[in-house]
Amino acid sequence: MSTQDDPDRVALLQGTLDLLILRTLVFGAQHGQGIARAIQQTSEDVLLVEHGALYPALQRLEAQGWIDAEWGTSSNNRRARFYALTRQGRRQLVRETSRWQKMAAAIGRVLGPEPARR
Repeated sequence: MSTQDDPDRVALLQGTLDLLILRTLVFGAQHGQGIARAIQQTSEDVLLVEHGALYPALQRLEAQGWIDAEWGTSSNNRRARFYALTRQGRRQLVRETSRWQKMAAAIGRVLGPEPARR
């Protein structure tokens, strides 16, 4: 299902997918489908990671040295690549988390509290 098919789902802002993948891998190595499922479940089904975006992001993160990948067997007994956070990836996660928290706080200040309804 695409985010366009469900008005309750929100499209990811550019740059957020990398951060969400890194954050998900803090909890341990995971295969691609597991990463996508964890993001969806943690966001209470608001965020849906499309496979067309996930796998290029995983390749990009691996090329940057922020994650490592190795082949293994998934819980349904299929061959899958499992991704794990590297030390460098943990440092990047801290930097990116700080940036996003600052940006979210700034946007929250601009949006301000909801006006009182009469």
